[in-house]
Amino acid sequence: MDHNVEILLIEDNLEEAQLTIRSLKKNHLANNLLHISDGAEALDFIFAQNKYSDRKIGDDLKLILLDLKLPKVDGLEILKAVKTDDRTKIIPVIILTSSKEEQDIVTSYKLGVNSYIVKPVNFDSFSKAVVELGMYWMLLNVSPKN
Repeated sequence: MDHNVEILLIEDNLEEAQLTIRSLKKNHLANNLLHISDGAEALDFIFAQNKYSDRKIGDDLKLILLDLKLPKVDGLEILKAVKTDDRTKIIPVIILTSSKEEQDIVTSYKLGVNSYIVKPVNFDSFSKAVVELGMYWMLLNVSPKN
């Protein structure tokens, strides 16, 4: 169950999640993608807890796309948990959010985010941004083995 997930999309807005998934699929970048809509479940997945306890932490996870405003546990708390744990700290985390708040940006980088992207309002621009970040992080970027 969920052992081959390469991209974890943590987004509570269903329309934005579907748009992200559609954009990645169109470019063959979403074959092993899991969408989770709340922060508590995302932490369970990342750290192989509760219903995800049959997987190994890290497994094939290559990228986390993370919204900031989430139910139960917010994105900054997830980012902090991922980047302070030796088992997960090398997984690239991309904040994909509508927040342009300077404090959110500064805090994200202090916590170790790899990139902070403000979601474009325009559909075409958003789709293009998702494809470009997927291409870079999944095809071009070289990460160390877990």
